[in-house]
Amino acid sequence: MAFVMAGLASMLVALCFAEVGSRFKETGGPYLYTRAAFGRFVGFEVGWMQWITRVTSWASVANGIPLALGFYVPAVTTGVSRTVFIVVLFLILAAINYRGIQQAAWTVNLFTISKLVPLIIFIAVGVFFIQAEPFTRLTPISWSQGSTAALLLIFAFGGFDVIPVPSGESSNPRDQVPFAMISAVSGVTLVMLLAHVVALGTLPGLAQSATPLADSAFLFMGTSGAIIIGVGAVISMIGNNAGQVLTGSRMLFALSENGDLPHVLARIHPRFQTPSTSILVTTGLSLGLALSGSFVVLATASAVARLVVYAGVGAATLRLRKSRFVGVLPTAKFRTPFGAIVPILAIGVSMIILFGASREQLIAGFGALLIGAVVFVLNNRLPIRASR
Repeated sequence: MAFVMAGLASMLVALCFAEVGSRFKETGGPYLYTRAAFGRFVGFEVGWMQWITRVTSWASVANGIPLALGFYVPAVTTGVSRTVFIVVLFLILAAINYRGIQQAAWTVNLFTISKLVPLIIFIAVGVFFIQAEPFTRLTPISWSQGSTAALLLIFAFGGFDVIPVPSGESSNPRDQVPFAMISAVSGVTLVMLLAHVVALGTLPGLAQSATPLADSAFLFMGTSGAIIIGVGAVISMIGNNAGQVLTGSRMLFALSENGDLPHVLARIHPRFQTPSTSILVTTGLSLGLALSGSFVVLATASAVARLVVYAGVGAATLRLRKSRFVGVLPTAKFRTPFGAIVPILAIGVSMIILFGASREQLIAGFGALLIGAVVFVLNNRLPIRASR
């Protein structure tokens, strides 16, 4: 039930992204949308929070890779082995992105295809071993438990918000972005729901498992099944990391290119034609978080930042319908159905989940916004800024 509701909530937001994304052709995504609708400061805060989301998401998923490998190599989950593994992974992914967007895009595509195969096998085989009994129990859920789960699901479903970020490097973003937004959320909802149903129906004590899919696969496919899922999990998370450095660095580049951050961050490597400084800065900060934080803490922090972006895009959808704005194409090539209902619901769902966050998570989110405001003010006082 929770996965279905999270999928529907994500689709509301994705439809807003699809509409406003069909009005733009430049790199920047939500940052550009909210900047056009509400001005530089609001746009910067949304773009800043999206970059914070990329940095914390990369760090949190990187923390999960040693956990997945720990099913087979327990030593990699702690100590020097864990540190060396994470550092080497970050350096390799940064180097791939540094040398060119083609290599980075090929890497992401390869990992995306590779991670779907184990999941499809898991679902196709596991469906024949599902037991009905786990689905007949509905235990009481407190508001605190529900809100924590919602934040983790927002993190799990998240990532579609980066689809329009590199639009400036796409061949036809006004048509491609709406299709990609809707198909991505639909596909993710279906795969995650079916995988969870199989795991819940086959693995007793699911909540106590640190590697539930691998444990579940082991029960109905044996050691080979656990290996397939373990390898698939690692591939999936490495692919996620590859996408984070690609889109996170482009987000930082867009903020700098438009004069809202120091222009040095918009530096293009003369040989590789990549935003080299933004790649290095994004990688360095994410690596620091990955080595110092835990998966769940960083995941929920990322979800709080992500909700600010979602609410901002929902509001921009309504705003950009009303009149013409500088830099915005007058006609959207895609329009969300049911008038204002979808954007209003997207904003409402985002705010409800946001208010369900813990005090510490809200403080962290407010702190990130405050730091962003300080950075914005200081940048405006610099004697040299980007001309755009």
